[in-house]
Amino acid sequence: MNTRQLIDLGRQLRVDSVRAADTANSGHPTSSMSAADLVAVLFAHHLRYDFERPRHPGNDRLILSKGHASPLLYAAYKAAGAVSESELLTFRREGSRLEGHPSPPRRLPWVETATGSLGQGLPVGVGVALAGKRLDRTGYRVWVLCGDSELAEGSVWEAAEHAGYEHLDNLTVIVDVNRLGQRGPTRHGHDLDAYARRFQAFGWHTVEVDGHDVDAVDRAYGEAASTGGQPTAILARTLKGKGVGSVQDREGLHGKPLPDAEEAIAELGGVHDHHVDVRPPPAARMLHAVSSGHLDLPRFEIGEEAATRDAFGQALAALGGARGDVVALDGEVGDSTRAELFAKEHPDRYFECYIAEQQLVGAAVGMAARGWVPYATTFAAFLTRAHDFVRMAAVSGSGINLVGSHAGVAIGQDGPSQMGLEDLAMFRALYGTTVLYPCDANQTAKLVVAMAGLEGIRYLRTSRGDSPVVYSPTEEFPVGGSKVLRASSDDRLTIVAAGVTVHEALAAADALDGEGIRVRVIDLYSVKPVDRATLREAAEETGCLVTVEDHREEGGLGDAVLDAFTDGRPVPRLARLAVRTMPGSASPAEQLRAAGIDAQSIAAAARLLVETAVVR
Repeated sequence: MNTRQLIDLGRQLRVDSVRAADTANSGHPTSSMSAADLVAVLFAHHLRYDFERPRHPGNDRLILSKGHASPLLYAAYKAAGAVSESELLTFRREGSRLEGHPSPPRRLPWVETATGSLGQGLPVGVGVALAGKRLDRTGYRVWVLCGDSELAEGSVWEAAEHAGYEHLDNLTVIVDVNRLGQRGPTRHGHDLDAYARRFQAFGWHTVEVDGHDVDAVDRAYGEAASTGGQPTAILARTLKGKGVGSVQDREGLHGKPLPDAEEAIAELGGVHDHHVDVRPPPAARMLHAVSSGHLDLPRFEIGEEAATRDAFGQALAALGGARGDVVALDGEVGDSTRAELFAKEHPDRYFECYIAEQQLVGAAVGMAARGWVPYATTFAAFLTRAHDFVRMAAVSGSGINLVGSHAGVAIGQDGPSQMGLEDLAMFRALYGTTVLYPCDANQTAKLVVAMAGLEGIRYLRTSRGDSPVVYSPTEEFPVGGSKVLRASSDDRLTIVAAGVTVHEALAAADALDGEGIRVRVIDLYSVKPVDRATLREAAEETGCLVTVEDHREEGGLGDAVLDAFTDGRPVPRLARLAVRTMPGSASPAEQLRAAGIDAQSIAAAARLLVETAVVR
């Protein structure tokens, strides 16, 4: 397109943004209008994309981090012929693919990741760019359109540092500096140099440009393609509501349709139907790492002592040998999580994200968007820092594996700042998640492999200390199942445990058996989905349940057990043992005792439950 045609396309994108929001009577047209020229030049001259083949390995990748500007994205899709005029005007309606913020890829195939929670587009884009540079190697570029308000988010600068460190010259972030946020001016207004200094400090090439000068924008995009080992930040000075005098550069209009859409459309030149021919990508073929197809999992003998984190690391390294699409990411604790075992075997597919948990999860989401199977690991406690990234990954339907080690008070002397005590609740509460908590090494190894074939977000909780192996290497552990480790027709109650408390439950069962009290023990390794059938059978046959978990009472194992009885079935008599105090420093055994979740505490709770049942 020539200059005039680019200007006309930018106007059309503004008009269609206004029309979509007006039809919906909601949305963010002014935020879309500021970036219209930026998107017009990108689609017309620089983006390489086949809309009929969104999975083409050579396609460039575009992420709209300022997801509230979705009318602009949909208007660009219309100009490219991907959506129709009639579909554009279904914006924000029930059942429409064109949601208020970009729909997840399962609904709109051209969307890389769901956005709308600001500060996440660049971290995910870094993951996509890492995949492009180190894994896919097909030459595609990654474009991320950000707003200036979201540059206040710390996650943006985690991503900026990571991209600079990795020399991601296939990554360009376009910052729409329109100076206005939701409630008023942004921190730096139109001071482009303030943003430039920050990006430059992290090793980025920066270009400052008038975001409404299409020729200047065109040159800036071209410059970004030849930076010699640096990612590029294009800082574009724009005006919110550009082109309509009544709203241009005015406060108080964020997230509102224009007051007089017809007048605004006329001022912008009326409705047109300009078509943009987006350049197709070059021929490309995905180059996955070589895999043997043979899976040789570690084997542990019954009675042997081994930490589940050790089994995780060994199993992940073995899985990486069998599957060339598996990648691992860690937050600079790989020697503790044991992800370093994967790094030693498969260094080309290992990504060190350092102590930046938001970037850790964001990069995993980006790699998953490119078809890789990521395992991202850190301490369970530190995954809470990335909760919103995990939440948005669920919105995207992203297939990622997250592994939290050093869970619970059982880590011992390190104290409460290092103890993951809320992680089960956090992951159980998210849509479509799988939550697994193995108690021994063989179980861990099998579940590591099972996770790779699941949909959605999968979370595995591992433990720091050694524990006895209770299962043979040939045992299978279906997701959604459980294992009954003690059972008889004389059982008077059931103890339900997972992870480290399984061993305490077995010790308690042995002690109670010596007193003539027979109890059933269930290893509920699949915390979500939960094995309702086995729990209901145990409740019917024994009448009483004791749940015990190295986790806070709220949202963990006990609540998962109760979920088995939410269909109107009578809830059994239940005692719940969990961590209810604020731990200090102590040995693992002392921690379990102080929290009331050791074998003695379990036995005491069981005795009390049996005695009160007899009285009744």
